[in-house]
Amino acid sequence: MFQCFHELCHMGNRRLLFLLAALGVNYLLFQSILVPYAMVEKVNIPIIEEDEGMHNYANSSLVFDGISELEKKDVGKNNSLELDNVGSKESFMAIFAKESKVDFPVKRFFEAKRGISTISLLEKSKNVDFGTSQRTTSSTNSTHLEKSPQKIKLFASGKSTAANVTVRKMRCNMPPKSRMLIHEMNHLLERRRVSSRAMKPRWSSKLDMEILAARSEIEHAPTVTHDKELYAPLFRNHSMFKRSYELMERTLKVYIYMEGNKPIFHQPILKGLYASEGWFMKLMEENKQFVVKDPAKAHLFYMPFSSRMLEFSVYVRNSHNRTNLRQYLKEYTDKISAKYRYFNRTGGADHFLVACHDWAPYETRHHMEYCIKALCNSDVTQGFKIGRDVSLPETMIRSVRNPQRDLGGKPPQQRTVLAFFAGNMHGYLRPILLKHWKDKDPDMKIFGPMPHGVANKMNYIQHMKNSKYCICPKGYEVNSPRVVEAMFYECVPVIISDNFVPPFFEVLNWDAFSLILAEKDIPNLKQILLSVPEEKYLKLQLGVRRVQKHFLWHTKPLKYDLFHMTLHSIWYNRVFQINVRK
Repeated sequence: MFQCFHELCHMGNRRLLFLLAALGVNYLLFQSILVPYAMVEKVNIPIIEEDEGMHNYANSSLVFDGISELEKKDVGKNNSLELDNVGSKESFMAIFAKESKVDFPVKRFFEAKRGISTISLLEKSKNVDFGTSQRTTSSTNSTHLEKSPQKIKLFASGKSTAANVTVRKMRCNMPPKSRMLIHEMNHLLERRRVSSRAMKPRWSSKLDMEILAARSEIEHAPTVTHDKELYAPLFRNHSMFKRSYELMERTLKVYIYMEGNKPIFHQPILKGLYASEGWFMKLMEENKQFVVKDPAKAHLFYMPFSSRMLEFSVYVRNSHNRTNLRQYLKEYTDKISAKYRYFNRTGGADHFLVACHDWAPYETRHHMEYCIKALCNSDVTQGFKIGRDVSLPETMIRSVRNPQRDLGGKPPQQRTVLAFFAGNMHGYLRPILLKHWKDKDPDMKIFGPMPHGVANKMNYIQHMKNSKYCICPKGYEVNSPRVVEAMFYECVPVIISDNFVPPFFEVLNWDAFSLILAEKDIPNLKQILLSVPEEKYLKLQLGVRRVQKHFLWHTKPLKYDLFHMTLHSIWYNRVFQINVRK
């Protein structure tokens, strides 16, 4: 009887195990159906820290060949979402965008590749609330991050489930980890002039020998004593600059790559903060003196892309990821190096680019590392190489037809304001400036952002025309259009931006027409300005008036103007960095 009872227990265990297994299988099947919904409710959305400064582009005006964007904007004309002939993954994302009413063009979506952040798609959805009282359509990413709470709550499918996202402070809102002051930059330039770090070409060229011969002539330039065209104190070495410029006009030939499609390539922006890259592109492509059609005759090679249009066309808004921008330029570089032999000959050392967007140092890293980069964001901590790269002036152009509109200012005796600044609180430094000097002293006209409108814009200009010194603190990045604006209105610029390499640093003597102060000197700003003797101030102001012509764009380039100064610095740095194969 005991044996029968034991057999019954075994049979019961088997049945129990079978029932448990059946329940387990059903449970797993049920969970597999619910997985997508569980993932939506519990997803932890990553935010990639933006390591470069971000600007508010809402107020910057795009102009293509003199016509405003509003008059000639066809971007996105044929970019509406089409679900036909789209693969499974793309179809899912397209349906997701349609259902959540995310508005973005197909071109920018698919060109972004891996640069798409989940948050950039979800935050525009009707089911997502990021805890901000209002949203704007501009790309003011930094402002959004500053106002966002440390923990962001995600509401998906109507259910309140927290997705803990840690928002780290951006690099542009923090002081730099290392600092290089102007006297250290001068020493570094001298060292770089002694020894070249450029790659030796894979094969020799007679054009290299022409540049080497030009270098010898520049180094042994005859002393210039009387020069009616140039003001000698403005230059590190007036005679060398004069001889170098003459040799550039006589010798230099540039080949422009025609590869690349508009609007990123061959479509200049002529108005706004990023106009410098556009004006150079326009004038270079129209030039007949320096440009050659045969690349075998060229000393230098120009890659004519717009860093502003690259950001505008490819960057995925609020993704905080610029990998796709860098990949876009890498593919372009790979294309021209595969089609032509010249890039590979020198590793790009005889190629140059001109870019004014803050992100250009990142976008051109690695694949364009050995090229000559003319950059507005000339930050030595972000890869700018003194002696090879060129600091490009950031010019704020308000009128394409007349880029010199409102040029000039009051004579020194009629300038009643000691110092003036007004601007947005971009970055970490400007709030410090206002903390020490806003409403603290009647001689120091230090303000925050001025209200919008024509009257206030004219008030801003009149303040510059009426001030002895114009304060030029860094914003998100080291560069600022106020440096050129100050010279435009004949106000002595006071540059406060550690790690900033001033424009045309390799040839200009900035001590002759500006004051460059360390950021730590802000509390003593008025004392420093008052300690400048009147005689020295008058010399500085004269220097500003004389250097002004080197910072002006013209629809038809003039000798020694901004176009020629930019091209000359590219030529000059190539001359002193060339490394020939013997």
